[in-house]
Amino acid sequence: MGKQTGFMEYDRQTRKERDPSVRVADWDDYTAPLSEQEIQIQGARCMSCGVPTCHSGMEINGVTTGCPVYHLIPEWNQLVYEGKWKEALERAQEKNNFPEFTGIACPAPCEGACVLGINEPPVAIRTIERSIIEKGFEEGWVIPQPPQKRTGKKIAVVGSGPAGLAAAAQLNKAGHTVTVFERNDRIGGLLTYGIPEMKLSYDVVKRRVDILEKEGISFVTNTEIGKDYSVSKLEESFDAVILCGGATVHRDMQVEGSDLTGVYPAMDFLHANTKSLLDSDLGDSDYISAADKHVIVIGGGDTGTDCLATAIRHNCKSLTQFDIYDKKGLVRDDKTNPWPQYPIIHRVEYGHKEVASKLGDDPRAYAVMTKKFVGDQNGHIKEVHTVNVKLRYDEAGNKIREEIPGSEKVWPADLVLIAIGFSGPEQGLLEQLNIDRNPNTTVKADYGNYKTNIDGIFAAGDMRRGQSLIVWAINEGREVARECDRYLMGATDLP
Repeated sequence: MGKQTGFMEYDRQTRKERDPSVRVADWDDYTAPLSEQEIQIQGARCMSCGVPTCHSGMEINGVTTGCPVYHLIPEWNQLVYEGKWKEALERAQEKNNFPEFTGIACPAPCEGACVLGINEPPVAIRTIERSIIEKGFEEGWVIPQPPQKRTGKKIAVVGSGPAGLAAAAQLNKAGHTVTVFERNDRIGGLLTYGIPEMKLSYDVVKRRVDILEKEGISFVTNTEIGKDYSVSKLEESFDAVILCGGATVHRDMQVEGSDLTGVYPAMDFLHANTKSLLDSDLGDSDYISAADKHVIVIGGGDTGTDCLATAIRHNCKSLTQFDIYDKKGLVRDDKTNPWPQYPIIHRVEYGHKEVASKLGDDPRAYAVMTKKFVGDQNGHIKEVHTVNVKLRYDEAGNKIREEIPGSEKVWPADLVLIAIGFSGPEQGLLEQLNIDRNPNTTVKADYGNYKTNIDGIFAAGDMRRGQSLIVWAINEGREVARECDRYLMGATDLP
């Protein structure tokens, strides 16, 4: 697709980043859009692949490759290149209810699987996707489309993250009456409270929620099923229930001193900051402040980077991010990480650039294992003890980290943020509903039919599959809607 020789003529270009030294003073989007002409040129880089791999999602060696919602990527690349933006929007929304979410916060496994990426920078798929949906909103093409008729069936969706919203959107299209329950005060789940404002603005989430509401979906906030709304009432009031509560149990560090004041799960830090920011522009001070503190972030992933970007905006004194892994290379290892796997390489993300602009250097420390936290006489964190490690594998292929003698170090710390992921879903509601679970605590429901052991109750997203990507949550939300519709009606036209 695109221009036949475009991939040879044009360089890859993604959304422009604002100056890091300037943007750390605000909470606005850290990027700025490309012009329409620049986006069309990026569409021209699509290669007319004989067998495109960008749009077919799968997992290879536990890593997502390609797009799990089977986005029609080559088609909308071509349409953008031709300037047919409305047609491109139709294609972009055909397989994905929320291109604006994935266009901002998805790590873009589609780009990792791009054929051009074998030996050149891949097509800027995520940038093009975001540009398409933003153009759609600007032109007034994205409008509420309520169903022509209602089936009379009522469905409860528990959780309003990407899986819950996708399930609700699809079931509403089928004519069912859908109610989404959210225990927080705003809809969006981790889209709202897990991703900071400068990366994914709540306005973007709210804009989509407003459309869904106008299409007929009911949203009930500040309501936790099993506490504020009984399980018995849920089962009596609805013909089917879909559980999309996510995997929100923080993974425990299990090291001495984890219970000290000043040691927090990353999501507690991010959630409180966003809520205070949205409620009062941080005026209520009801958040965990990093101001004038020595901050340690444990975990080298995206959530850790979001903590960096948030803490630097608080004007912290110092900022260090521990990564348990060695520093990666700048290009993928063709033996251990071949195309079309997502490239596991060294990346300098927005938060790293911001810290460097303000404090003078990339904040990461590699191959670092935390040994213990030490507190002061008042029980508040004052230092973190670490050791460097090297990774090897035993005969069974298990990872073994060996401590390097003499590499011990003590780091001053007033605030420690643990960003090492989630272990699974919360268990209280699942116990009340008598839902069967897997050994890792996720809901036992097969991929493809999403049925739990309780008739009429389905599960999807991270609650079923464990911690994963936004795009997998949308995939499962769409698919569970299809299976729920089939359960209620005997057949389904949903994709």
